[in-house]
Amino acid sequence: MGGNGKPVLWHIPFSHYSEKARWALAFKGIAHDRHVAVAGTHPAVAFALTRGQCGTFPVLQIDGRNIGDSTAIIAALEEAQPDPPLYPADPDERRRALELEDWFDEHLGPQARLLGWHEVVMDPESLESLSLKMAPALRRFPAVAAWATRSFVNARFKVSSREAAERARADVLTAFDRLESELGDSDYLVGDSFSVADLTAAALFYPLVLPPEAPRQIDNPPERYERFREPLKERRGYRWVEEMYRRHRRPAPVATSS
Repeated sequence: MGGNGKPVLWHIPFSHYSEKARWALAFKGIAHDRHVAVAGTHPAVAFALTRGQCGTFPVLQIDGRNIGDSTAIIAALEEAQPDPPLYPADPDERRRALELEDWFDEHLGPQARLLGWHEVVMDPESLESLSLKMAPALRRFPAVAAWATRSFVNARFKVSSREAAERARADVLTAFDRLESELGDSDYLVGDSFSVADLTAAALFYPLVLPPEAPRQIDNPPERYERFREPLKERRGYRWVEEMYRRHRRPAPVATSS
């Protein structure tokens, strides 16, 4: 726990799964501390915090528990503070919202991450900029920071593969199709109010949409990435993500970082 018994969120500032947890905390108005592990050590820290149950961030420390995985974190927050709700009250709508949360977690999250990292790794300027933000201690050695970042993310996610990146692009477009199909003429994915389904889809699309309310670690995204993003800006799903951020993304209260 953080100071004064506040929850602690261990997160990666630019991670869309971490953004999902941050957004849930902010939506519920839960004050918390935030911690960032030394670059490259977060798998070990996550394993230690969760006693081997989870190997990545986010991890939330709350009420004496260390909870890994963004879905489990939201479930714990719903239990600890049901209002305002992220789970619909109607059982059928709740089941549908959880199904959509799981679908976007599995079919969008990894693909959006791989594509984003692929374009960063292929762009030396972007790679160096992000690497130095992740490892400021290496500011005097930008080439070393870039090499370390490239090596880590390629070993973990195989981001240098052009074939994998092409599949990721196709999967991202499929996710936009699914989002727009599920929305139909509605403002929200399930029922007539914001739910975990909307939060999940919008948070996991954030690296592509880059709404102003979301974290931004690279001022000028790689040119190839921008070429992919440009036609998406005309899609209803892209504009919907922007709208969800405008309507529902607020800063978390009294959050501190270290």
